[in-house]
Amino acid sequence: MNSSILFNKSFRFAALASVVAFGAFGASNSFAAKAVASNSSATVIVPIAITKSADLIFGKFAPGAGGEVTVATDGARTTTAPILSNSGADAAAAQFDVTGDDNSTYGITWTGAAALTNYGSSETMTLSKISDLTAAGVTTGEATSGELDVDGTQSIYLGGTLTVGASQADGNYIGDVTATVEYN
Repeated sequence: MNSSILFNKSFRFAALASVVAFGAFGASNSFAAKAVASNSSATVIVPIAITKSADLIFGKFAPGAGGEVTVATDGARTTTAPILSNSGADAAAAQFDVTGDDNSTYGITWTGAAALTNYGSSETMTLSKISDLTAAGVTTGEATSGELDVDGTQSIYLGGTLTVGASQADGNYIGDVTATVEYN
């Protein structure tokens, strides 16, 4: 066979292979598209926190004929039959201060004492919790949600009603009430 014929066949084959390869790889690039990476973002908010700044205090009273002693969310104390005493600590509503991300809403869960227990015995008085967000003197109901202001703060006020028996034993009655807050 003639070497020039063999060279021409080899050259044509190499040229054809190059065209096929260029077409396969070059063509795919001509159909490619590219997008600019999206701008990604994240916002870290202030964790919600709660602190107690005042305790719920019912003050001193005698059982009388039995009944109820109520401390409203503004600290005002009333009674249906027990005899209130003005000696000792003044009645006061508890105050919890909430801080967190400004203008955020949150839920409130109340747990703890459903009764106050006599420190020296096992005798109790039933406690019904009362709460609001304004210290408006509320005497019924419980706040279950709130909204932090533009500074990321709000206070919750806790009062309550004690059921006092006619023969309620004297002594110091105690119990813990816990307020838990969580962003909505």
